[in-house]
Amino acid sequence: MNQETTRKLYEMRLSAMVEALNAQETNENCRGMSFNDRFELLVDTAYAARQSNKLERLIKQAGFKTIEPSITNIDYLPDRQLDQQLITRLASGSYIKEHHNIIIMGASGNGKTWLATALGIEACRQFLKVKYVGLPELLDDLLIAKNEANGDFRRILERYRKIDLLILDEWLLTDLSLEQSTFILELIERRLHRTSTIFCSQFDPKGWHSKLGNAQIADAILDRIVHDSYSIVIDGSKSMRERYGIGGAR
Repeated sequence: MNQETTRKLYEMRLSAMVEALNAQETNENCRGMSFNDRFELLVDTAYAARQSNKLERLIKQAGFKTIEPSITNIDYLPDRQLDQQLITRLASGSYIKEHHNIIIMGASGNGKTWLATALGIEACRQFLKVKYVGLPELLDDLLIAKNEANGDFRRILERYRKIDLLILDEWLLTDLSLEQSTFILELIERRLHRTSTIFCSQFDPKGWHSKLGNAQIADAILDRIVHDSYSIVIDGSKSMRERYGIGGAR
């Protein structure tokens, strides 16, 4: 292939096709293939490379703490009482297509973040936009943006509205102020029936009301979350860190 053709392919952002074609040129098995067969192989190889790059980009943009969690490596130990059938069904992404949420509950170290991340990575594999963030970090970002006069607050809310799956870790770990609860209500309202959220919490939803700062806002938030969510409770006599050491929560 001459340099001018190569240049045009790069200009059309078809670098994966250039690499696939170069690989064909050095592969003796390709030399006896028909034009159609070689072209189909070329397109398949370039397409696979592009999809792989897209997946890598989605996982990076999600902001996971770690990319090690995997649905296939979940420990279904008897004392954890995990519903494998439910988790397998959720991993298919059907809840996202139906705009449902997931509430993952459990004590500190029981693997809530690990499971949520595993589900998030599965969503990335389905080429969906995912974002992992701790609730304290999210609230700080919204508060800073709210105090600016440049419209960042609305832009941040709009950005989160477009995320297919939002993972909110450390959900209601501490009590929220009236202003913080208002932020959360507005965010949830924008995403309602359009997207999905995974809430990771140490507390049962029955205890959320008192942490949301205002009775009316708490009612509105809970009504939009609890009745439209799958619940996963992770039990266990030991934390996963205690079982497996550093980085072992799964």
